[in-house]
Amino acid sequence: MDTVSTTHGASAGASGQTGVIRRVAGPLVEIELVGAATAAVSELILLGPRALPGEIVALRGRLLTVQAYEYTGGLEPGDPAFPQGRPLSAALGPGLLGGVFDGLLRPLASAGTWLDAGSGIAAGSGAAQAHEHERTWQFLPAARPGDRLGPGQLLGTLATPGCVEHRVLVPPDPSPQPDGVRREAGLELEWIAEPGDYPAHAVIARIGGEQVALTEYWPIRRPRPTAGRLDAIEPLHTGQRVVDLLFPIAKGSTAAVPGGFGTGKTVLLQQIAKWCDADVIVYVGCGERGNEMADVVDELSRLDDPRNGGRLAERTVIIANTSNMPMMARESSVYVGACVAEYFRDMGHDVVVIADSTSRWAEALREFASRSGALPAEEGFPANLASALAAFYERAGAVQTLGSGHGSVTVVGAVSPPGGDLAEPVTVHTERFVRARWTLDRDLAYARHYPAVSWAGSFSRDAVALTGAPAGDGDRPRSWHRERISRILARADRLADLVDLVGISALPSEERMSVLAGRLIREGVLQQSALSGNDGYSPEPKTAALVEAVLAVVDRCGEAAATVGPAAVEAVDFGPLLRARDQAGPADLGVIQECRDTVLAEIGALTAGGGSR
Repeated sequence: MDTVSTTHGASAGASGQTGVIRRVAGPLVEIELVGAATAAVSELILLGPRALPGEIVALRGRLLTVQAYEYTGGLEPGDPAFPQGRPLSAALGPGLLGGVFDGLLRPLASAGTWLDAGSGIAAGSGAAQAHEHERTWQFLPAARPGDRLGPGQLLGTLATPGCVEHRVLVPPDPSPQPDGVRREAGLELEWIAEPGDYPAHAVIARIGGEQVALTEYWPIRRPRPTAGRLDAIEPLHTGQRVVDLLFPIAKGSTAAVPGGFGTGKTVLLQQIAKWCDADVIVYVGCGERGNEMADVVDELSRLDDPRNGGRLAERTVIIANTSNMPMMARESSVYVGACVAEYFRDMGHDVVVIADSTSRWAEALREFASRSGALPAEEGFPANLASALAAFYERAGAVQTLGSGHGSVTVVGAVSPPGGDLAEPVTVHTERFVRARWTLDRDLAYARHYPAVSWAGSFSRDAVALTGAPAGDGDRPRSWHRERISRILARADRLADLVDLVGISALPSEERMSVLAGRLIREGVLQQSALSGNDGYSPEPKTAALVEAVLAVVDRCGEAAATVGPAAVEAVDFGPLLRARDQAGPADLGVIQECRDTVLAEIGALTAGGGSR
């Protein structure tokens, strides 16, 4: 590229720091500092004539160990390297919503622009890059010169597509002063731009002698500051009955989705991305196959947003680090996703980060650890695997923002254990740090029961706090539904092996009704097709109506079995009840009641006629 020498010259001249590459081993690069040059761990560094981005991960005297985030083919000993004097940072500003980015938050739709302003990391050029820089955004100021503002307070808004309001805030101080003057009294707003259209990097205000641009840069591994954490007590409605009913999570909580190959992890996560009631979705495809990511992008771009009738993509940020992209960019992609989520959280929005999958992220850690000679722990993973997982999931939470608003980040991470082994290190360590686990069962998936969430192998630590309130006026508490369904499923599971051994006819009447009740719950409530136009999304009223309908039939079956015998009850056509979930749309509660009444009438006719024991 024609700008390479100019870019390097500017970088080296600006910092006065340089180094020489001594060894290249895949994404691992060793560099020796030259002259009086200095560097620090986590510092951004540019490698070779193509200015490849890398990050310093270890220092041994004058020798630096760097993880490169691009393919290192062509680098050779003797090539120059230029430490940049700042950590790897993400550009946070307008244009994120609706965009598709790589693991370093460089736009893929326009062939990439810059990772960091002035860093010299050119990821693309030509007309696409020029078009990206020419795009403008309508700024509407919300403050006046002379106002005293602190970090996180509102400067203005940007007119953007969709229902998510983009708020321009006073950026947080990356190194706050101990006297706390800025936080308590604020600083004087000296100047603010007039209403109008501005490019993403335009300066729109000056406060306390510092310029504020529409785009700010934040180190991806450093959590953004907040005024304090809040209790996570508001449920995140996902539209998936098995999750919302049995294993709910709160906004600001965490969940893991472990499951072997073919159990439906990606489809479940896509359903949550499409239907959950968060304001912003950050979807991180970490090491996913390219065709799966292409399906995600295509479907989100075509799907209508149920909240405002627009496009769902208008409130979604996709970070696509596919399996054919550089391995070490996977390691940064989850931190980039958390950084973007915290940016929108600080605006007062509820954000969901979906990471698919953290296992492939952990594999990147293992590969780099093996190349750098780190002491391996279980199954070759680095000894700091648990702390790395904890640092990622810790960035979830419901918070009071610096601007005195409320926001949240909810993290849902998929885990892909090799061979479906849930005792492997990534699954075990993840379970320690999450509030919910939605385990996907291979037997359920092979039986085409989707979502294949195991009610026996899953849990939610938020369930008690979230299911105690009534679902609506006059309704039973959601905890009553959850507890009764859990008991029915547990009893049916205990009897399943006995049925296989001696047959259903050898069981007493009460136990035969328990087996029937378990089947009606599984097929009439918990099963849900992602491909169904009526049932892909189940709001809370529809879920409650289905549960009430099935439980009413279960109770009537128990009463009828005592009169006419279990065999007669088992011969009843329960098809209308089991088809109610597909026939009823999200708001068609009357259809569910009609299906329930049809089955209840048939059972009533059976008992009225006397039946046969």
